[in-house]
Amino acid sequence: MNDTPLLEELKRKLKIIITESYKDNKFDLEKNLNLFLEASKEKLERWVLLFASGDLTEEELEWLLKSQLNLTAFETLQIAGISKIKLNTIKNNIIKLVFKVITDLIILTV
Repeated sequence: MNDTPLLEELKRKLKIIITESYKDNKFDLEKNLNLFLEASKEKLERWVLLFASGDLTEEELEWLLKSQLNLTAFETLQIAGISKIKLNTIKNNIIKLVFKVITDLIILTV
């Protein structure tokens, strides 16, 4: 099954941010993010459509993204010794990036 343009762009940009900002935990973080994207693929695509049509607000989309990311187990990072504060920072940066990719994609298609 091929990835959609949204997922391809998310993977590309997330890989860049991981490589630049989280070198020490790159392997575990990449593994967890791939699990997140795979598990969230259908939801992300549906949320993008709802957001683009105005049926979801920015706040609702952000809440959905946070909820979905929190469901994804980042256990390997916790086991590796990353503090909860750093893990929350990583998650917040991921959510910001996902949100930016979604809004950029919508702007390009309008």
